[in-house]
Amino acid sequence: MTAPDAQPEPRAAVLGRFLRGSAGSGVAVAARTAGALLLNKLLAVYGGAGGLTLLAHFQNLMALFTTLPNDGVHVGTVKYLAPLRPGSGRYRSWLGAGLALNGLAVVLSAGLLLLFPGPLVGVFGAGAGWLGLFVMGLGLLIGNAWVVTVLLAAGRLRAYVGLTVLLSALGPAAVGAVLYRGGSVAVALLAYLLAQGLTLLPAVWVAGRAGLLPRLRGRVSRVTLRGLGRFLLMALSVLLFSKAVDFSLRELLIRQFGLAATDLWQAVAKLSDNYTMVFSAVMSSVYYPRLAALSSRPLERARFVRTVLALLAPVLAVGLGLLWLLRGWLLPLLFEPRFAAAGFLLAPQLLADWLKFLTWLLLFLLTAQARVGRYVAVQAVSAAALGGLLVVLLPRFGLVGAPLAQAVRYGLLLGWCLWYFRREIWGK
Repeated sequence: MTAPDAQPEPRAAVLGRFLRGSAGSGVAVAARTAGALLLNKLLAVYGGAGGLTLLAHFQNLMALFTTLPNDGVHVGTVKYLAPLRPGSGRYRSWLGAGLALNGLAVVLSAGLLLLFPGPLVGVFGAGAGWLGLFVMGLGLLIGNAWVVTVLLAAGRLRAYVGLTVLLSALGPAAVGAVLYRGGSVAVALLAYLLAQGLTLLPAVWVAGRAGLLPRLRGRVSRVTLRGLGRFLLMALSVLLFSKAVDFSLRELLIRQFGLAATDLWQAVAKLSDNYTMVFSAVMSSVYYPRLAALSSRPLERARFVRTVLALLAPVLAVGLGLLWLLRGWLLPLLFEPRFAAAGFLLAPQLLADWLKFLTWLLLFLLTAQARVGRYVAVQAVSAAALGGLLVVLLPRFGLVGAPLAQAVRYGLLLGWCLWYFRREIWGK
């Protein structure tokens, strides 16, 4: 049995807690955004023809191998570690399960790369040495993300901020150094991965000093493995119905409209990726840990969700609207002057992202409550809806049909979420 809710915090207190946490992670968000923008600019200007496309492909490749740990193991780790005292028996058990599953993810990634190097990394002209360093970089990056997750579960936002700033600076610096010395784009991207992965060393030091990485003893509990395994199923649905769908959509647009036109869509998609990263960072470091901590107090959780939703809906609308007003200046600044022609794609993309962000706020409830079946079903239906919308809208509207389909998809999904989570939102 769970304890009944204590007297819920006043709305002002809930809002103040969220805003303080958001402000605390603001430096980290700014650093990640600046690093991503600089990386895009470096590859667009100095990467030669296809530099931006190679960057997007490399990041897609990284996502294929890090989605299961990041969206599965690490999300589950926050849920189960957040309410526990570091060093307790249950804490050690969940920590050991997370470490074991992350190690398994690295081993599986290495196996897939060795079995299918052509389809996965052939575009980079990679040899055995490049492939080996890529696997090592993946292992370091997954390890760093896991340790940072442990810090977030303990509410160590200041440490998270410092490590994020370091990671955001090292990646573009490594790319710039390789390109400045005349290295290839493939080598520059590998340096980007390795530089980010090396942040694992200070992350382990910080978490160890805080007492968050106690020595693990004995075998990994099957109960904890099953618990985190449920989150892996959720992450698998993200991999299949989100990351793979994005990759397929890019392939479809290239076939239908050619590389030059698809480059315009890619620029708008990259801009979307940048501010989506900002939103995701705030939600992962502030919103979700608090939501997980309130899992046994439904009245407080409902107040928290209502408050954040009421705050972010207008703030996001104003921010995205400002991006649309600045489109003629912003796109050439972030990429190159030729990308100003992508402005016609921005309005439906911004609308789609506003709807997507509000939808994510509510879908976090499924994650916090570990409702695996419902989460997977939602992802599958959403992906199928996008496919159907693309079939209808691309022939009628051309390239603009791609972001328009996303807007309709998330509009329908948001409407469903508001109905489905009406009790979780209103606490009735």
